[in-house]
Amino acid sequence: MRQAIMVEPGKIEFKEVPAPSPTADQILLRIKRIGICGSDVHVWHGKHPYTSYPVVQGHEFSAQVEAVGENVTDIEPGMKATSRPQIVCGQCRPCMRGDYNICSDLKVEGFQAPGAAQDLFVTTRERIVPFPESMSYEDGALVEPTAVAVHATGRAGDLTGKNVAVLGAGTIGNLIAQVAQARGAKRVLITDISDFRLGIARQCGIRDTSNAKTETLADAADRVFSDEGFDVAFEAAGVEETITQVIPSIQKGGTVVVVAVFGDPVRVDLATAGDHELNLIGTLMYKHEDFEKAVDIIANAGVNTEPLVTKHFPFESYNESYEFIEQNGERALKEMIDL
Repeated sequence: MRQAIMVEPGKIEFKEVPAPSPTADQILLRIKRIGICGSDVHVWHGKHPYTSYPVVQGHEFSAQVEAVGENVTDIEPGMKATSRPQIVCGQCRPCMRGDYNICSDLKVEGFQAPGAAQDLFVTTRERIVPFPESMSYEDGALVEPTAVAVHATGRAGDLTGKNVAVLGAGTIGNLIAQVAQARGAKRVLITDISDFRLGIARQCGIRDTSNAKTETLADAADRVFSDEGFDVAFEAAGVEETITQVIPSIQKGGTVVVVAVFGDPVRVDLATAGDHELNLIGTLMYKHEDFEKAVDIIANAGVNTEPLVTKHFPFESYNESYEFIEQNGERALKEMIDL
């Protein structure tokens, strides 16, 4: 079978390798679509702090079940499915209390373990997530980033009737805004410095947008929410300016969820955070139930994924997909690799 290996930053090579076979408790998947995300791009640039080379990428993907082990009775060949890319120890304190998404020895396929950038891929029953025939393979490959949004919004508690601000309109910020709406948020504002990404957000049903180059968060919040302000914020941009604008702008007693990966330390006004009794919360990846909820939301049109996909590339053009991202910058939102 074919396998794509990033042998060094900026270089993917292809080789033929033996096809894997599932053990009694495993499932063999025929990969159909692989999505490229910002973390993958960091690996391409050689700037991911926890990835070494060579590495087989592919952590957000969709597939068709090819075969199942003899102990697997509820998954059948031909079903559509995806799989959580988390490999956890099951023995550390976070795992023992059920928070395996922050396992002390967490490994993620495509980064610290081989990913799905190959024709056939083996996973385990506890990590596989089937999705209905009505969902496309493109939708299936977007279950993983949608699960990130499901988990992040869940960290903020009940959003029913809340005003929400999302800072950053990339794929994750876009999906957080959509999932927040699906979870009952009263009104959602999304900000970015890219008119293109804000336009995609509007195509996805996020009515209220603001370009941070021309409007401060405080002014945008006043325009959209009036005297009510906003109760919850999701930082999905990963820059100091956005988080420093949120602290004084959110309502007292509000909740700020830090979603983005910050490459550099930032200065945060903790005096105001304390004085306003703000809740500052982190979020990482997802749990199995977040994947299942993501499937449910996508299948029932709770989010609109179609505008997020910028371009498809055949498997043999994996290198070209990254070159396209480099050339198109903010206009490259989600690229799909087709197998």
